Amino acid sequence: MSIDLSQFIPSFLEESFEGLELMESSLLTLEAGDNETIHSIFRAAHSIKGGAGTFGFNKVTEFTHLVETLLDEMRDGRREITQSDIEILLDSVDCMRILIETARDGEDCQDDKITITSDLLAKTLADEENTVSQENSQKTPQNNHEDTSVSEVVAQHQWHISFLPEHQLVQTGNDPLLLFNALSDFGVLSVQANTEHLPPLTDMHAEELYISWQLTLNSDCSKDDIIEVFEWVEDECELIVTEVELESKIEIVESPNDSNVSGNEISTFNINKDDLSTLASETELTEKFTEHHTLTTINDNKVEPVTVDKTTTKKTDVGSIRVGVDKVDSLINLVGELVITQSMLSELGNDFDASKVERLTSGLEQLLQNTKELQESVMRIRMLPISFAFNRFPRMIHDLSKKTGKSIELIIKGEQTELDKTVMEQIGDPLVHLVRNAADHGIETAAVRLANGKPEQGTITLNAYHQGGNIVIEINDDGGGIDRQAVLNKAIEKGIVEPNATLTDSQVFDLLFEPGFSTAKEVSDISGRGVGMDVVKRNIQSLGGRIQVESEQGKGSTFKVNLPLTLAILDGQLVRVGSQVYIIPLIAIVESLQVQQQSINRVSGDMILYRLREDNVPVLPIYELFNINANNTELSNSLLVVVEADGQKVGLMVDDLLAQQQVVIKSLKDNYQQVDGISGATILGDGSVSMILDIPGMINIALSRAQKNQKLLEKEIV
Repeated sequence: MSIDLSQFIPSFLEESFEGLELMESSLLTLEAGDNETIHSIFRAAHSIKGGAGTFGFNKVTEFTHLVETLLDEMRDGRREITQSDIEILLDSVDCMRILIETARDGEDCQDDKITITSDLLAKTLADEENTVSQENSQKTPQNNHEDTSVSEVVAQHQWHISFLPEHQLVQTGNDPLLLFNALSDFGVLSVQANTEHLPPLTDMHAEELYISWQLTLNSDCSKDDIIEVFEWVEDECELIVTEVELESKIEIVESPNDSNVSGNEISTFNINKDDLSTLASETELTEKFTEHHTLTTINDNKVEPVTVDKTTTKKTDVGSIRVGVDKVDSLINLVGELVITQSMLSELGNDFDASKVERLTSGLEQLLQNTKELQESVMRIRMLPISFAFNRFPRMIHDLSKKTGKSIELIIKGEQTELDKTVMEQIGDPLVHLVRNAADHGIETAAVRLANGKPEQGTITLNAYHQGGNIVIEINDDGGGIDRQAVLNKAIEKGIVEPNATLTDSQVFDLLFEPGFSTAKEVSDISGRGVGMDVVKRNIQSLGGRIQVESEQGKGSTFKVNLPLTLAILDGQLVRVGSQVYIIPLIAIVESLQVQQQSINRVSGDMILYRLREDNVPVLPIYELFNINANNTELSNSLLVVVEADGQKVGLMVDDLLAQQQVVIKSLKDNYQQVDGISGATILGDGSVSMILDIPGMINIALSRAQKNQKLLEKEIV
């Protein structure tokens, strides 16, 4: 029998990527003498290396071993922490991420960066220029095991550790091997395995642990250091740590291979750090014990190499979410309330009469409340702090500062603001482009800033906050701002606007999102190639959001992204056109009004405009667009719902306004086919299907119709 370790790979990947984020963020703030930070970075790398070894990801293990060695020298005081070494470690984090991703996908990594960084790590480790002399190092000399029979270790402390794990320890993803490996970093470790509680082979369970250990550690570490190693399993084991008095010179003799100790007694042998790092798992450690004492009853636990199916890995990776226990408890409580209400309503159904109407009404109200709370609780499970999206930017600003030669500070606010996981995954790339744009185009060089009376260091601020039922993400910089006239001139040059056009600041800044539009004088590998901002806007719109630009020349710019909290539920306004009910997203509605005859104007191209204060709003009759029968085809007797998208307004002509409510969005493309002007569908309370209007799409339809009619009119005149 063999243990299928592949079931634990998703957990390893999730924890590894979290570890890489921790390493990266910690390296960006690492300073000389910051022992706590360097320890946390080392532990993260150490955990990734150990886990990769368990699953047979050898390239990850080999590369991370170099990283771990460099970090080990830093944390022990044998190497000074320099900025150049930090840069190498940051590049190493990138390489570790690439290696883990390719291992996950079952692919062979061919990235040249891996080779270059590996060589640089090896060269750095061989360079003794930044190493601290052994006299100044507080590190206990390690036993290099060149003489495998006897070694001498000078230590001030000897610790005896009794480790009795519970049977299910390995089922929670913990591995005694990794714990022993961590202990071996402190000094010389001697391991004793107690096999007296091994059951008969027929009674063994492959995923349970039957061995306990007695360990001896010669090290200058403290008791707290040892306890910290076991902190993740403290509730799943019995741990006793005691100090043993010893003389300054200790002889550690390795047990002979021909030991005759019986399998039911405590067996002892010495194991060094290199031995530990090559063992794949706790079960392999068990094999080493049993092989040493000719015990074969554990061999059913042998771990087979993990193989990855290249054809299915990507398809079956559906992702996961870590959910707080409080959210799960809330969900369970609500389900309980729902069951109680359902039971009450079922009982009312037995021999129902008029006297029970009041109780029925009360029960239905309670059911409605329970359902609403359950819906909200389920949605909260999908909500994650936006810090998951923001965490990449400190490293990005660090790299951009080096590349551009600018001094840039990044300030992050509202990182605990929660957003739906799906929205967060899709907003990542647009945010990356906006931040890169702020660093490249927004922040000036130090010389320019000083000449303008500004601090040498520029500032980019990321902020997230809730506003109504939406989330707002702001990317602000205190740079030179947007040159309004330069943008307008470029738009005129490209024929996007007429030379005599009068545009507001908002309309001018919206020109930045036109395809291929750029005012950059020089092309760089950061931005300025004339592509990107239109894609940013399109991606944001696909999420049902919008982007606005505010800028003041000489003081800076703010890009404001407004997004729905979730893509699964929509706050909508129900409207009726004939016998059909449509849903307009509330986020797009400017106002609703009764049409006034004196405000209606017909212009060339058979386009109807409605004068709304200072704006002339194009009118789009929904009944014409979808070819349905309406109760009223005269605009003067209709209602107008004014909506806005992309800085453009349009008035939707409807027969009646109904209720506002949250609706569950169903994909029309997945269930039928894509329809212009429709973003999805939902099922109403009466069981009927209602279409959700795509406001940007409808505005494009209205503009296209007007242009087409205008061309036909011009042709008739000619």
